Order: sequence, then C-alpha cells, then structure tokens
Amino acid sequence: MRNVIFDWSGTLVDDLPPVVEATNAVLRHYGLAAMDRTRFRREFSLPFTAFYERLLPGVDIEELELVFRPAMAASLEPVTLIPQALAFLERCARARCRMFVLSAAPPEAVHAQAADLGLSHFFEVIYAGVRDKRHRIAGILAEHQLHPPDTVMIGDMRHDVHAAQAAGIRSIAVLTGYEFPEVIAESRPDITVADLSHLAALLEAGRAELF
Repeated sequence: MRNVIFDWSGTLVDDLPPVVEATNAVLRHYGLAAMDRTRFRREFSLPFTAFYERLLPGVDIEELELVFRPAMAASLEPVTLIPQALAFLERCARARCRMFVLSAAPPEAVHAQAADLGLSHFFEVIYAGVRDKRHRIAGILAEHQLHPPDTVMIGDMRHDVHAAQAAGIRSIAVLTGYEFPEVIAESRPDITVADLSHLAALLEAGRAELF
C-alpha cells in the first residue's frame, strides 16, 4: 500500500451534524420537511446532485448551494475526528505512503477542518467539491503517477467504492460514516472494516491480503 486516497466526511472526520443542519436549511427553504440524522443517513447518496434531484427535481444545483454552503459555514455543530483516524494517518506517514483526499464536501469546509484538526500536512493534495468522484479519480492517478496496484481508496459510502472500481484500484469501506453497513455492502468493496483501527490491526497481522 503505497498510495492512499481518502474520502473525508465519515472516513476521517464526523461532519454529519453540520451537514444535516445545512441540508435541512435547503429543505426548509423549498418548503420541505426537515430530516433527522437517521432518515438523512437512509436517504442521502452521492453524487449529491442525484440526491437533490430526487428531493427537488428541476432545481439547479448552483441555486441549492447558495443556501447549503452559507448554512454549512454558519453551523455551530462540531466537526470531530473519527476515532483512530489520526493514528492511522500517522501509521501511513511512517510507512511513507502518499496520501490524498477526494471529497464531495465544499472545499472551504474541508480545508478549514483539515487545518483546525491538524491534518493538512498529511496530504499531498486535497481534492474537495468533487461532484462525481468516478469522473475525477482517474485523472488524479494520472496526474500523480499513482500505480493502480499500489493504490487504494478508503471511504464510507457506495460512491467511494464505485470511484475506486472506476479507476481500477482496490476499495476499503469503513463503517464510521454516512451509510449503514447493509447499504455500503451493495457496492461490494474489497475489504470492509468497522473503523481504521480495525484496518490497522489487519495490516499488522498480515491478514489484509489486499496489500
């Protein structure tokens, strides 16, 4: 494992509280009922353009973002590190892995969170605000000359697994984020772990044959 592309939300940080709040700001703006956390996790999917098309068909995504992004920035809900995320990043750094972030979350939010949580220095590049990771990931591999057999994508949603599959790299699903286990299992990731500490334990035990 020489190159790791991480999803951000639900994989390295828990930003679900402000995301749910900002999503509800959009729904209320258009006269729809707000969602609680459980319903949001059941209904949300990536690309987020498809999610909003289901809820608000015909409304332009740029128009929606004029409501979502200010609400996200103004939220006082905390964004916290996923347990064991820092330890796993430090493990990858000691192993001299090249690390990147590929996220659909707003760039200003991801960069601010990375700085506030002391994570920025781990990554060569943070790619954020990516609407469809499946269409971007191959370009990242080419741009940084990442050899597919040496590269993995770690994420908490089916879309992350599908992005890895689109690029011909291995996928690791973590169950710390947005999608419930039975949902992300539909995408058939190469490995599924409860969290990043479980992945580290598999690596230490030599049981992650993927690597």
